[in-house]
Amino acid sequence: MKDDFIFGLRPVIEAIEAGKTIDKIFVQNALQGSIYAELKAILAKHKIRPNYVPIEKLNRFTRKNHQGVVAFISDIPFHKIEDILPQIFEEGRTPFLLILDRLTDVRNFGAICRTAECVGIDAIIIPEKGAAPINFDAIKTSAGAIYNIKICKQNNLAHTVDFLQQSGVQVFAATEKAQKLIYEVDFTEPCALVMGNEETGISKEVLHHSDEKIKLPIEGKTQSLNVSVACGAILYEAIRQKINQQF
Repeated sequence: MKDDFIFGLRPVIEAIEAGKTIDKIFVQNALQGSIYAELKAILAKHKIRPNYVPIEKLNRFTRKNHQGVVAFISDIPFHKIEDILPQIFEEGRTPFLLILDRLTDVRNFGAICRTAECVGIDAIIIPEKGAAPINFDAIKTSAGAIYNIKICKQNNLAHTVDFLQQSGVQVFAATEKAQKLIYEVDFTEPCALVMGNEETGISKEVLHHSDEKIKLPIEGKTQSLNVSVACGAILYEAIRQKINQQF
C-alpha cells in the first residue's frame, strides 16, 4: 500500500460511489458549481465529513488540476462503535477499548495498534478530524496489526465517551495530572482507555467526560513517556489484572 490519494470532482465522486474507504477528504473553501453540489450530496449521504481548506493546501498535495478536491483512500475499513459495542456484549465478552484523542504521528499510531492487537483490544476509536492518517507508514509500523483490529472513526469523542458510559463501559483517561496510579483502578470490567495528543494530551472536553484520570509512576527526572510506550505499559497492566482474575 502507498499513500493513495485521488483528486478532481468526478474521480472522487466515482470512488465514493464505488465503495472506496475515504480516510480524509479536503475541499477548497467556498467551492461552487453543480458537480460540487453533487459531491456535497454524496458526502452527506455517506456521512463523510470534509475538511475545508485554502487552495494553497490542496496545491501542496498536487500541482495537477485538482478542481478543489483531494481525497485520501484507505485500505482499512472504518466502523462505528455504536455498531461494534452491542456485538461485543452479545458475544458475552467484556469490552476492552482504546480511544486515541488526536494522535498525529503515524508511527506512534502504528506502534499503538500493534500493541493493542497483541493484548486483545476490541476496537480503537479515533476522531474524524485531527487524527494521524492511516497510511503505509502506520501499517508498516504496526507490522500489519492494523488489518486485524477494528478502527472506529467518530465525529465527537466526548459524545462517544458519553455513549460508552451509558452502555456500561468505564472510561479511564491517561494524564500526568492524575492523582491515581494505573494500579489503583479495575481494568477487568468493561472499560476504555483514552490516550492523548503527543503535545497537548487529552482534550479538556474528553478529560472532563471521563470517569477516572490515571497515570503511570515516574521516578526519573524526565516527567513524561512517549505516548506509544505509555499506552503499552497501561495496556499490559490491564492484561495482568485480567489474567490474575482467571486464577
